[in-house]
Amino acid sequence: MFESILENIQQKILQQHYVMTIHADEEMDDDNLMLDDVEQAILTGEILERQKDIATAERKYRIRGYSTDGDLVEVIVKLGLSGKVIIITVYAV
Repeated sequence: MFESILENIQQKILQQHYVMTIHADEEMDDDNLMLDDVEQAILTGEILERQKDIATAERKYRIRGYSTDGDLVEVIVKLGLSGKVIIITVYAV
């Protein structure tokens, strides 16, 4: 259902066209995840659902994939107005 959106997000990750929020960086540290784990989770992942941000009405996507160690990781992302992927939060499952 979201294949083309996922491909677009994954391509932007490969091209390093993304930014990470401070919240995502803190959550990554809390779960002992590295940036490589987040990238790998997006590249191996699938979109589980599309959500609507209550405050901004923007679409965001919950992606579940695998870290470099093979652990399940979920990442919430949105496509920014600049065309970059914005990593909102990340957590180990």
